[in-house]
Amino acid sequence: MKPFRVILYYFYAPIENTETYRDEHHLFCVENNLLGRIIIAPEGLNGTVSGTPEDCEAYMNYIRSDERFKDVQFKVDDHDEIAFQKLHVRVKDEIVNSDLNVNPLVRTGKHLEPSELKSMMQDPDVVLVDMRSDYEHEVGKFKGAITFDMHNLRELPDHIHEIEHLKDKKIVTYCTGGIKCEKASAYLLEKGFTDVYQLHGGIIRYGLEEGGEDFDGKCYVFDNRITVDVNQVNPTVISRCYICNDPCDRMINCANAECNTHVPVCHKCGEEMEGACSPECKAHPNKRVYDGTGYYVSNSNHYNPLQGMKSLKKTLKKLKLAAKEQA
Repeated sequence: MKPFRVILYYFYAPIENTETYRDEHHLFCVENNLLGRIIIAPEGLNGTVSGTPEDCEAYMNYIRSDERFKDVQFKVDDHDEIAFQKLHVRVKDEIVNSDLNVNPLVRTGKHLEPSELKSMMQDPDVVLVDMRSDYEHEVGKFKGAITFDMHNLRELPDHIHEIEHLKDKKIVTYCTGGIKCEKASAYLLEKGFTDVYQLHGGIIRYGLEEGGEDFDGKCYVFDNRITVDVNQVNPTVISRCYICNDPCDRMINCANAECNTHVPVCHKCGEEMEGACSPECKAHPNKRVYDGTGYYVSNSNHYNPLQGMKSLKKTLKKLKLAAKEQA
């Protein structure tokens, strides 16, 4: 067993007092040494947190002890170190940015267990559709899956025409942990697709429970691991180094803070280009110091997660007062 864990989860359930719950949630994470990103919205929870196995277990028990979230499903992965440098617990309008006028609690695609997907993939009438961003599926995707050239889920309506001819097929949507598909599959149903499924628990759960067979490449994740292995059965590399074009499944963020593009870059080119994606970015005055990982966090300045919550509340209070004065 590795010394730390990374937990990925989401759950749609109404939350009335989001600000109060955010403070309570943040304090629990502080008291249990957990770092990560958690979004609280009127429609539910979405989070990735990291800590020791004991602290992560306490967190899962904390979430499930709330009647609203007792059925939440956690994807748990072991890791050599804590996968975050900070703790952010934020209130937002949605737990995944989409701007799609759908409610997964009313109607969504049929949940498909990883074992069911494995057998369904042999059906010629099944079409897998990737609902992730372009830089995510560039480094890894299911074999034969349809992908869209979109940067976020808000752009999905611009790409529906690309699969209009498949309305009578069995459409299986998938994403990293399942959350985007709750809304994406609901949107497909709204648009007249008749037989829509979603991979329950996403790519991560499929890898953990079914060995990741026929998932080509790696899975992009939103923490300092950047990508993780999924396929333990027939792994392959599908992406190429952005600079030299050699096969490469190692993702970085460009060292130029004003660029920050997500691209595959091999170790050799990473060192030669000092983490930049182009000569222009290498020479840019805002280029960050490359440490070999291609993952950057803002300056912590002796960051304290409890103080971070207090500072956020102070800032929000000032903004509310300013809004009242302007009104």
